[in-house]
Amino acid sequence: MAQKKSGATRKTIKRGTANSVAAKALDKTATAKPGGTAAKLRRVAAAKLKGKKEHGSRAAGKVSAARKKRAGGNMPVKAVAKARAKTAAAKPTTAKPTTATARTATAKTAAAKTAAAKTAAAKTAAAKTTVTKSATANATTVKKTAPPTIAVRAVSVKETKPAAAAPHVAPPVRMPQSQPAAAMKARSSPQQASIAEPARREGAAPIPTKQPQGVEVKGTMGPRFAEILSPAALAFVADLHRRFDAERKMRLQARQELQKKFDAGWPPDFRLDTRAIRQDEWRIAPLPADLMDRRVEITGPVDRKMIVNALNSGANVFMADFEDASSPLWTNMIEGQLNLKDRWNGAIDFTEPSTGKSYRLSAKPAVLMVRPRGWHLPEAHLRIDGEPVSASLFDFGLYAFHNVHSQIAQGATPAFYLPKLENHLEARLWNAVLTHAEKELGLAHGTMKATVLIETLPAAFEMDEILFELRDHAAGLNCGRWDYIFSFIKRLGKNPKFLTPDRAEMVMGKAFLSAYAQLLIKTCHRRGAFAMGGMAAQIPVKNNPSANAAAFAKVRADKEREVGLGHDGTWVAHPDLVPLARQVFDEKMPGINQLDKLRNDVNVTQADLLQVHTGQRTEAGLRENIRVGVQYIEAWLRGRGAVPLYNLMEDAATAEISRAQVWQWLRHRARLADGREVTPALFQSLFADEMAKVRAAIGPAVYDAGRFAEATKLFSDMSLAADFAEFLTIPAYALLEQGGKGEV
Repeated sequence: MAQKKSGATRKTIKRGTANSVAAKALDKTATAKPGGTAAKLRRVAAAKLKGKKEHGSRAAGKVSAARKKRAGGNMPVKAVAKARAKTAAAKPTTAKPTTATARTATAKTAAAKTAAAKTAAAKTAAAKTTVTKSATANATTVKKTAPPTIAVRAVSVKETKPAAAAPHVAPPVRMPQSQPAAAMKARSSPQQASIAEPARREGAAPIPTKQPQGVEVKGTMGPRFAEILSPAALAFVADLHRRFDAERKMRLQARQELQKKFDAGWPPDFRLDTRAIRQDEWRIAPLPADLMDRRVEITGPVDRKMIVNALNSGANVFMADFEDASSPLWTNMIEGQLNLKDRWNGAIDFTEPSTGKSYRLSAKPAVLMVRPRGWHLPEAHLRIDGEPVSASLFDFGLYAFHNVHSQIAQGATPAFYLPKLENHLEARLWNAVLTHAEKELGLAHGTMKATVLIETLPAAFEMDEILFELRDHAAGLNCGRWDYIFSFIKRLGKNPKFLTPDRAEMVMGKAFLSAYAQLLIKTCHRRGAFAMGGMAAQIPVKNNPSANAAAFAKVRADKEREVGLGHDGTWVAHPDLVPLARQVFDEKMPGINQLDKLRNDVNVTQADLLQVHTGQRTEAGLRENIRVGVQYIEAWLRGRGAVPLYNLMEDAATAEISRAQVWQWLRHRARLADGREVTPALFQSLFADEMAKVRAAIGPAVYDAGRFAEATKLFSDMSLAADFAEFLTIPAYALLEQGGKGEV
């Protein structure tokens, strides 16, 4: 483990020694401001000094950001602070000071204030002089002690015409930036950072009972839901929505503009305008102690039983998943928030009524990370100013508001997994959200950490850029292999050059999957970030020793491949697989991670990332897609997000791959191994046969009582559609709301 740097060294690193090439590359997108660089530098220095003064005043008794707890409604933060001051003033003191004592204290206070004012004035004058001299000497050189915010303007997608050499270039967005890359250059090795202490929350004002203006809860209020959907929490989420939802929608529109280029035959490639970021030497911020060893991570939905079992599984990390492993029923989402809140409040233990079995959290539970839903999904049960809130902001905002202070107080880092990002501008948006949330919750910048799932094809070409945007918050990247296959088909599905074979043929050790995994490891380790392996979907097979042994053998082979490549950890879907994965990584990775394994031997090209797996397309593969896809959708509509099917733990990515591949084969009339073409008639024939078999296998009564009618129609319609729908879960969410449980 790298030694922790001294305070002086950290200060030098923070300030940096020069403006990096990478930061200059992003600065090219900035809009010129009146007054030139010198004026800009003066404004930067003034802002910095003002920030120092405000933060330094905590010791003098000023209200910190953490004490300014969001009160909701129309009550501004300053009003809350005044209310707290009145409350504190009204409290009786235990010992009234004498007149002499009071006079002495007053004199000391006045003297201290005078001295502090003189010191601050001297520093201000010196700083202004330094900045002015620097700006005059070289108007293009950034002041060493005050690296500037990278200013970029917000424009619409239609406003910017990408260059012919790089038609995938998305427009810049106006997002607050962190230190430029020069501030990261001096970090020669990954470090262990201390977890920031939460600001003390003294004399908290009473939480207002008034509903925030413009906020409407449409979902049914179940037991304890008011704890999560408090006026203050809703005000926090509403603030996130109002600040960032417009940019989120712009990013989603940019995806569609890019898809038009893919459909026209333009292949994805590494960006030209961010080449400097890929070539420059910089590193992410130091990582906290509790995230240094992530060799085994287990994932699962946010139901109470799963949370306890996963935290007790022996894994290093449990990723509580509001996304693909959860069906977004209103009750699932709010109960999941309650469960996570109870975990940090020491109240997660419970006894299952039906069995009488007790579930108790162990003395050393796994590190908890949380995955909110992706940028594309709405949460229809909460409306802000008449619009549904982003599910990403909803999940993240409620969890952060209720838990970060308790989490930090217990020595844990507030850490998140960010799903389905397509490019660095979407990462920039997340960075802005994290930065703003930290400020509002009274946390030091960079306290929250995030691991990004590289599970979309465009993101694979921007891994450096994604880490750069999140560099103060980044903890690593993860190979989200199943969604990555789905994204590969989705983005290139109309191009016959990228016709895929049976899903079983697309393994991690070959073609585009192998290339992207190795590039991810090389990229992460160069930047001091963790390179996490993917999911082993196998689960134990009860009452079948041979099948169980085969499943475990596949898991072992998969984990040996990952640790051999240089991954720092891996994912499993079932607690019984944790010991096996740990054994493999313990044997092959004696240290706490493999950040020193730089993989300079890897040279992945555009062609490597677009190489399609070889293999046959078979009737069996087509049938499997139909059978698995429909059954997963049906379970999802009943409120289950993680579904065991045919000895695998499946989530939403499974259904997406299944319908995507069927759509692709139909569009190109793919030829099967037996010579037949995949036509609508063949698909419908096999579809009817498979559903008849499923009905017979689970029983007519169970089948008819379920939601197979909706699931079969949705899968069939999306497979036969002329155009490929971006996500299955969006139309499925509308069906979910009609099923009773999630009804508004």
